[in-house]
Amino acid sequence: MDQSKIQNPKTQVPDTPQMNDRDFMTDILSLEKHMTASYGTALNEASHDGLYQDILSVFTETQNAQRELYNEMFRKGWYSLEAADSQTLQQSLMQHQQTASQFPYKGNGPIQ
Repeated sequence: MDQSKIQNPKTQVPDTPQMNDRDFMTDILSLEKHMTASYGTALNEASHDGLYQDILSVFTETQNAQRELYNEMFRKGWYSLEAADSQTLQQSLMQHQQTASQFPYKGNGPIQ
C-alpha cells in the first residue's frame, strides 16, 4: 500500500454495469456536499431571522449526514486521504500565518 495514502482496506463490491453500494454512497455524498454548499449560500443571503433559523437547521442536518456518509465510506476503504509530511504542514501553517497577519483584526475585534 502507498505510504502517503491513509485508507482502510477496501470493502469489495461487484464490478458490473449496475450501480453498487459504493456507487450509491458516492452519488449521495456528492449530492450532500452540493446541498451543504447551497444551504451555506442561502444562509449568507437570508434576511429574515426565522428563515435563517430554518435553513440553519436543515444545513446542520445535511452537514451531519454528509459527515456520516464520509465516515462510512472511509471505514469501508472507499475514501482515502493523502498523508502530508511535517515539512508540508509547516509550510502550510506559515502561509496561513502570513495571510492572517495581513487582516486588520486579530480575532478579538478591530485593531485600535
